[in-house]
Amino acid sequence: MTTKLLPAALLAAAVGIAPAAAQTSTSSYSAAGKKAQVFTTAQGTNQRLAPGAALSFAPAGQPVETQVCVFVDPSHQFQTLLGIGGALTDASAEVFAKLPKAQQQELLQAYYSPSQGIGYSLARTNIASCDFSSGSYTYVADNDASLKSFSVKHDEQYKIPLIKQATAAAGGKLTLFVSPWSPPAWMKTNHSLLKGGKLLPEFRQPWANHYVKFIQAYEKMGIPVWGLSVQNEPMATQTWESCLYTAEEERDFIKEYLGPTLAKAGLGGKKLIAWDHNRDLLYQRASTVLDDPAAAKYVWGIGYHWYETWTTSGPLFDNERRVKEAFPNTNLLFTEGCVESFKFDQVNDWKLGERYGNSMINDFNAGTVGWTDWNILLDETGGPNHVGNFCFAPVIADTKTGKLIYTNAYYYIGHFSKFVRPGARRVATTTNRDWLQATSFRNTDGKVAVVVMNSSDKPQEFQLWIKGQAASTTAAPHSMATYVIN
Repeated sequence: MTTKLLPAALLAAAVGIAPAAAQTSTSSYSAAGKKAQVFTTAQGTNQRLAPGAALSFAPAGQPVETQVCVFVDPSHQFQTLLGIGGALTDASAEVFAKLPKAQQQELLQAYYSPSQGIGYSLARTNIASCDFSSGSYTYVADNDASLKSFSVKHDEQYKIPLIKQATAAAGGKLTLFVSPWSPPAWMKTNHSLLKGGKLLPEFRQPWANHYVKFIQAYEKMGIPVWGLSVQNEPMATQTWESCLYTAEEERDFIKEYLGPTLAKAGLGGKKLIAWDHNRDLLYQRASTVLDDPAAAKYVWGIGYHWYETWTTSGPLFDNERRVKEAFPNTNLLFTEGCVESFKFDQVNDWKLGERYGNSMINDFNAGTVGWTDWNILLDETGGPNHVGNFCFAPVIADTKTGKLIYTNAYYYIGHFSKFVRPGARRVATTTNRDWLQATSFRNTDGKVAVVVMNSSDKPQEFQLWIKGQAASTTAAPHSMATYVIN
């Protein structure tokens, strides 16, 4: 049994979040007289971003310890949201191209329409091939250090058309950043795109020029590039495209080559992201790069992934907090995450979405400004992937039938992306039970969106408590709910 997309009429009933108006002053926020519209996704029900009855706030005194509460304080604000979205990889683009036209349009609307879908506003794509490509490829001929042969013609078949259609579906603007998995083999110590290796010193400048060529080529084709990361997963020797940098090597490449080269080409305004790997070494990498002013001046933010769990560790959210404490003016960006080891019979596993909910709530509460899922779409094998590294995506296409399968991860992400819009500011939020997790943002139109996840097996009554006003509600077992306060 597959989970169906919520009908457009129901999604359209969701409260719209205006993207434009200036941030409202919050020093005297009051929930008195306000209502909260609730949207719910719950296990064992047909609720998927389903609108429910509005809640009313009433005066509430000091809560006692036996009262379960989610406390929201819009008068204390933190980071501004850049956006939420997913990666437009070769794999996603190739699967998209196999879909019937009706399902292509359904997918674009489901992800990118703020009214009919979940309003993705952020995207990532790969510079040359990655594991989620049908095969390895580069943009330049062997040993062409001058890059005269540079061409992105490969991407014109699938990836560039998808990026353009996604941008159009998002209303004409999609914040896109780009990441390389490997320099060309001839630029590397191991003479291979795969299995790690390092950038040879004599090719540091040609490789820096390669980023410029890529950005210019995409922008010439009508695809604005907002930012770039230095290297995907620079501490992982993978069976697929990979390249290793120590923290010092990445720092020096940024300050001596990549930063100056972008600036010289008139691309100094592009947002440069260091690290782009797991939370485990996040602080060590960030501090090495950012404690050097000559490198730090080029760096907009530190990107990170969630795969530190391969070591059997839990997610290391505190490492994000340490970076934000030490470098408050540097942005944190979640650049990649997916559930690994795809099995088709697990597409309806509720744990898929709960992993997203747990990560997104904690990442935002730690100061993250944007959140980027991995592939937006994969096929019924969890691919294509040219090294067999098959994974889940929020939407799976059964290419044999042409049908789209929406996992609960799609809806869990949507509880953020649909109701917390770019420009929103996170506000102080706490709970007094660990099975209720929450985060909140105030959008530019003044509406507050509170996202609450109940990861327990039991329904939980609680008070949504805002500065002496409270609304009573119940979180269903294994549910996600967004409360949009007018």
